[in-house]
Amino acid sequence: MTPTPIRIDFVSDVSCPWCAIGLNSLELALSRLGDSVQAQIHFQPFELNPHMVPEGQDITEHLRQKYGASPAQQEQTREMIRQRGAEVGFDFGMGMRSRIYNTFDAHRLLHWAGEHGRQRALKKALFEAYFTRGQDPSSRTLLVQLAGKVGLDEAEAVQVLSSGRYAQEVRDMEQFYHRNGIHSVPAVIINETHLISGGQPPEAFERALRQIVSLK
Repeated sequence: MTPTPIRIDFVSDVSCPWCAIGLNSLELALSRLGDSVQAQIHFQPFELNPHMVPEGQDITEHLRQKYGASPAQQEQTREMIRQRGAEVGFDFGMGMRSRIYNTFDAHRLLHWAGEHGRQRALKKALFEAYFTRGQDPSSRTLLVQLAGKVGLDEAEAVQVLSSGRYAQEVRDMEQFYHRNGIHSVPAVIINETHLISGGQPPEAFERALRQIVSLK
């Protein structure tokens, strides 16, 4: 049986916990489909906080200002996210994250990684660095280290980050998805047609993928 090729555009931000959950859920769903599909995942940029200052912002203060969430509500949400992450094999290091950061450079590096076939590996490394270890994804030193960790050339990563390369490409893609109605993430787009929104459980992704494949 010849696998059915599918294109998956995973629109997300490095600082979005539901995006980390959604990616692990999607991967579990794809593993359940086995050899029946041949999926190509393309990670597309989305910034939850495009105007975030370089030094970042205290996460409790940020969530209070943006969503009106009290510390107690934030703690309840964090525990729910931790549990949902654990269900799909992602470790949220509770108490590790204290700040929200600008993620534009991370998206530029991800664009470059895509040209070298290492985008998925870098995306997962970025999620782990921020959500599991509480590291700063706006730090160019960290970004270069993560690039090397996933098999990319660190010297070229330095050049990419210091030169401003791929800035226009990232902006263009962000605007493209905004124009096409993507205002929250993760947004998982199958074959440039079918949208699955949010950090769904693996069963939801599996069910949707099987339905889409059956239509081909």
